[in-house]
Amino acid sequence: MRKFPRPSCLKIFILLTTILFSSAYAGIELGEPAPNIEGTLIDGKPFSLMNHKGKVFLVNFWASWCEPCREEMPAIESYLKKNKAKGFEVLAITMDKPADMEQAKQIMRNYSFLFAEKKQMDYSDYGRIWRIPSSFIIDKQGVLRKNGMTGDPKVDTKLLEELVTPLLTNQ
Repeated sequence: MRKFPRPSCLKIFILLTTILFSSAYAGIELGEPAPNIEGTLIDGKPFSLMNHKGKVFLVNFWASWCEPCREEMPAIESYLKKNKAKGFEVLAITMDKPADMEQAKQIMRNYSFLFAEKKQMDYSDYGRIWRIPSSFIIDKQGVLRKNGMTGDPKVDTKLLEELVTPLLTNQ
């Protein structure tokens, strides 16, 4: 039986830390300017988050096969309808593979979100999106208020009321 050398705890720690911080978080911090997201929406219109300062954005990474993603969408849609005139907007970026895009488009027919396909958007400064749903909330000044890669990934009416409503009224 061949023996393999055992890696030291320090090597494992360094490897895990490197993976965690370089690919998952990409250095984005709450209270700091949110990285730009730009590309082309499904409807062919160009999009750049930087061109939408003055609005509070929920950027939602989702997939058609993700049940928790689909479960949170009605609450997000209801909140959007109630608060769009106050400057709230939603960008939903599907992480679906090309073979599943028709299903994603079918789902999105029920929602008024800005909708984009991952391959048409540059969100590289957010790091590797390794869990979905992941939602990022960005205030009117372009500052990150919720990092979708940390904490509870769930978005519901309570979170939107507690986190987004003050951003709509106090800025």
